[in-house]
Amino acid sequence: MTAQTDLLLAQRAAASIPEEPQPESATPSLTYSSSDEQEIEEPTKPIPRRRRASTRLIAKSPEDVQRITGETTTQLIRRCCGGGCCLGGAPKKDNNVEYEVIELPDNDAYRSLNLKIDKIPTTLSGVCDVPEQTAFLQPVRRPSNIPSPSEPAVPFGTESDTTSSVAGIEKTLQDLTLERLDTQIQPPKFVQPHPPHHVFPARIHNTRELTKPGAEKRTFHFDLDVTNYPEGEDVDFKVGGAIGVSAPNEASIVQEILDLLLVPRFLRDKPVLLRTTKGRWPTVWGADQAREIVTTRRDLLTWCSDVQSYPPTKQILRVLAEHTTDATERKILRYLCSAEGQGVFCDFRTGPHISLVQLLHAFPNAKPPLDLLLSVLQPLMPRFYSLSNDPHESFLTRDGKQHRLIEIAVTVHEAEDWRNGSRTGIGSGFFQRQALKFIEAQEKGEKDPEFYIPMFKGLMANPLAKQFVSDGPMLLIGAGVGIAPFRGFVQRRLKTANCANKVWVLQGVRDSLVDELYSGEWGVHEDEVKKVVQSRRGPGRYVQEEVKAQADLVWYIINAVDGRVFVCGSSRGMGEGVEKALVEVAMEKGNLEHDEAQQFWNLKKETGQYIAETW
Repeated sequence: MTAQTDLLLAQRAAASIPEEPQPESATPSLTYSSSDEQEIEEPTKPIPRRRRASTRLIAKSPEDVQRITGETTTQLIRRCCGGGCCLGGAPKKDNNVEYEVIELPDNDAYRSLNLKIDKIPTTLSGVCDVPEQTAFLQPVRRPSNIPSPSEPAVPFGTESDTTSSVAGIEKTLQDLTLERLDTQIQPPKFVQPHPPHHVFPARIHNTRELTKPGAEKRTFHFDLDVTNYPEGEDVDFKVGGAIGVSAPNEASIVQEILDLLLVPRFLRDKPVLLRTTKGRWPTVWGADQAREIVTTRRDLLTWCSDVQSYPPTKQILRVLAEHTTDATERKILRYLCSAEGQGVFCDFRTGPHISLVQLLHAFPNAKPPLDLLLSVLQPLMPRFYSLSNDPHESFLTRDGKQHRLIEIAVTVHEAEDWRNGSRTGIGSGFFQRQALKFIEAQEKGEKDPEFYIPMFKGLMANPLAKQFVSDGPMLLIGAGVGIAPFRGFVQRRLKTANCANKVWVLQGVRDSLVDELYSGEWGVHEDEVKKVVQSRRGPGRYVQEEVKAQADLVWYIINAVDGRVFVCGSSRGMGEGVEKALVEVAMEKGNLEHDEAQQFWNLKKETGQYIAETW
């Protein structure tokens, strides 16, 4: 866009900017128009869309992709689907192909895959290669240069030689010993998602359910004690910041995978030497290099590999095909890895997420070695959760000491499950299990139940924290758990005299009776600064509709000195709808064309006055 166009746009927008309110005039407030009382026709229920990837931009160049994922863009594309659909590898139709009818596996897990297979070509082409094994599990053996207990510990020599030799032996033995760390409450130190710092097991001080029975999704509140969080990091907890959480796979699922792979029980918790040839795994964001680490099979499956969040890849299916003793299973798995089976594979991949347990039950004769399977599974990544309080003001006295608390809210996400109807996500499911165990312990009379959340200081400089301005007017728009980080903003602002009447919240919920979060917990004058918009009760309206109804307030804030508009929540539906509503507000109040209104908000984004954190 040229400088002349920018100037014209600014002039047209400025002509419609409301004047800064004078002391004797009232600041625009949340309005309750007559349309609130009218029955609004509820939008037609949208047709469920197929699962799609996030549309949020996290990389702008191939270098960004490699920095974040540890892979080149070519490697990423090939891993995404196994090297077929994205590259146009489907074979040309051949009417002379011979097919054979096979007897499909007769079990519930296989039927739940919904594979549209009745016959398979006798000859397959383009079958993906057997993936390279990059992880190897080996017994921990005493090196040959280390004497046995019955032999002299060191050879005779000078005192300096003796000291150096002893130190070397101690170092070698230390490297071949499991670290003294309770991996039931935190991951092994080598995982290190926040290098060079380690994960901190934050004790749960209290937890409660924010939603009520009947809510479509359950949301829990957590008070985490971070009093003893290690010093030495250059960043502190901030209003609007987020913590990282290293959530483990569920213990029962890990146990079931080990059972299905026939890993002997006496080996599961026995120290083992993990040797990797390349890559970042089993760390999260460590260097791409070979490693030798002493760990256990259970810890690797619990803390390092994701067994349910990603769709199956051709690499996983190829590994299963190579290690099944059943000919029919091998034919099906190889077909899914071939060019002829590309269409079936794509439908299989873009349907509901298929977990590793489901695959192992569907093909019960496939028993690949654990280290080969670990080579092709995706790494278990940390999850991030926004703080829902002002961490500078949250303290309590317990046991005669002052304790520092941070607060978060977590909504439990569920997906279809072939056995139980639904299953929870790795992160939110872990939080729910910890909350329910804590509440149960309290109900049994335990005074201070000990349950932990393995966390680290994460995105303390994310947009919500970085763009915080202490005295400019602020409009906070959110739905569901996306409203949680705004609570800390409001708590801080309502305590500051020069911020009075300068913060407003639009909170979207399905039904305020069961879904409204933190009702009555925002501080003084809550009714004056916060409006709850319900989509499922009474006449019903969505938060994006309320944005248009509050056009005067929106236009005043975004054009005021240091005025800011924050949006937080799901990008699908709410995030897209709010952005469209903001464009319409600019068109109406700024007398702008559609493209000019979009450019207006883009400029506000660049200057940090419009911040959208959606997922």
